Formats: sequence, structure tokens, C-alpha cells
Amino acid sequence: MPVNKNALLRYQILDRCLRNRGRRWTWKDLQNEVNKVLIENDTESKGIGKTTLFEDLKDLEYRIYNADIEKIQVGRTQYLRYADSSFSINNQPLNDIEANQLKAAIQVLSRFNGNPQFDWIHEMIPMLESKLGLIPMDHAIMTFDHNLDYEGLIYIMPIFNAIINKRVLNITYQDFRSPLPYVVEVDPYHLRQYNNRWYIFGLNRSRERIENFALDRIKEIAESIESYNESNEDWEEYFSDIIGVSKLPEKVVEIRLFIADAVQADYIRTNPIHMSQKKIRQVIGGFETSIKVIPNFEFEKIILSFGEKVKIVSPDYLKEKVLGRLKESIALYSKETS
Repeated sequence: MPVNKNALLRYQILDRCLRNRGRRWTWKDLQNEVNKVLIENDTESKGIGKTTLFEDLKDLEYRIYNADIEKIQVGRTQYLRYADSSFSINNQPLNDIEANQLKAAIQVLSRFNGNPQFDWIHEMIPMLESKLGLIPMDHAIMTFDHNLDYEGLIYIMPIFNAIINKRVLNITYQDFRSPLPYVVEVDPYHLRQYNNRWYIFGLNRSRERIENFALDRIKEIAESIESYNESNEDWEEYFSDIIGVSKLPEKVVEIRLFIADAVQADYIRTNPIHMSQKKIRQVIGGFETSIKVIPNFEFEKIILSFGEKVKIVSPDYLKEKVLGRLKESIALYSKETS
């Protein structure tokens, strides 16, 4: 049968349901869940009938994917689920149908090449074609800075689906300070990657504030039955005055930076520390620029990474803070170890 965009969406919905051991699913439950999401995505959608649902299940079982769907009989009622709760169609190799869908999407994206609003396409198209094997190559011509052992990757799709479908999540989480995992109820709003790590931003219901959670610290995710609290947060604006992911309850400050030599100045000119960075100008003994951000841990790490080539000129409190960290670093190097 032909596979279109709605079919791929239906497979994702069914995949999420069949993996969820927290609820029993009859075929009617599955149909209702699929139709609910389809109508949420398109108010003019009439949903699907029983025939289409069972055709979709066949696609999952043997026509496209290789899902082992278990049928459990309880009295007169039959429930469906994956025999292996860890199975997901998202963990399967790219099949021909999905590859063709991606090729079609890339063709659409290619139409926007040259449009200033779509500069990111110049990077995205070759990345997709190379990484997904959509073009024949004798050897790799692109490599990516990617941590293959990153433990949080398995949670990207379920969190993405929860955001799209407005589902509350119960996240079993263990931060670096906690000896044991704990459960936090979150209304998920945004996924962000920084420094090869992924973070989910959402409303922490127990603290009644937006917080971020690193995906590699998540132990388990389950959907909650609670009603979803929507957010009007402008996420581009949210991140516009910080570096990284730490949003502290402080004001934006102008930070003046001294750059020791021309080579480092050229590097920072072509790879700005922040989008607010002002034009680099020559001063006595070197160069100077400034940025306007809320100082956080990620900012300090970047400044420290420049070593002896960059220093903070002002504000004084921030300069002293980074200087204190440098002194601690020197003390560590000076300490004898056995």
C-alpha cells in the first residue's frame, strides 16, 4: 500500500502505544489514540477506520518493520503490545520507504538554497545525504562530532513526541549530586543540544519553574495522565542572552574581553563567542571586544578554554571569579601527586 506522511505519523503513534506497558491497548484504543493525534495535527482530518489501522499493524509487523506484536487475550478482550518493550521502529535500520521519504524531503529543502532565511540548509543537506547513506560513496567524505556512546539518544524521540502531542512526562532522573534516582513530573517544551549533550526544557511541577534536564542522566520516561500545561515561551529569545543551557536569575551584563594576539583575534572574529559580540578593535598590546550575556558556568568554561590568550577586563566581580578559578587550577598543578 502507498505510504504517505500521515502513514509515517500513524506508525510513530502506534509505536509509542505498543511500547507503553503502563496501559493495555485494544485495537479500538489504538484507533482512538491515532485519530486524536491526527486531528490535533490537522483539524480537517477525519481519522482512520478499523481497516486502515489493521493495515498499519501489518506494516509494523512484517511489511515494513519487523515488530513482534503480542496479542493477549483476557476474557473476550484482546490487548496488543510489543513482545519486547524495548523494541521501537526508531531503533531499526533505515528502510527503502523511509529513505525515499527523506530524499523527497531533501528535494523540497533544496528549493530554498540561496534564501537567507534558510542558510542552515547548506549544512543540513550534505549531512543528511552523507549520514543516512542517501547517496552512493566509496568512502566517507564527511565526519561529524558525535558521541556514539551518548546514553541519552534513546530519549530524543519519545520526548519529541511528548512535546508535539502535549503529554506530561514522569522522568526518573539522577543528577550528579544525587546518590539515588528520583521521579520528577515535567511538562516538556523544548529539546536543545549543546556541547554534544542533549537537554529537555520543561516545567518542573514540584518547583513550579522551567528547568533543564540532561538526557544522559535520565533513567526512564513514562507518560503521565495529568493535563498538559502549555507554555508561551519564545525559546529563541530564551537562549538569546546566554551561552549554553544554564539560565540564571540574573541580569544581562556587558563583558569586555582582552585578546592577546592577532591569531586569536581572527579566530574569535570568525567564530564569535556570542551573537552579541561587538566588532573586534585593536588596542595597546592586543585587541578588545565585548559581549552582552547573563554570565553562567558555560561562559566561564569558554573563557578558561582560551588560556593565556583571552582575559576578562570588566566587570570586576566576574574577572575576580575567573581569576580565582585560575589560581585553583595553578594550585592543583602545583600539588604533588603520588
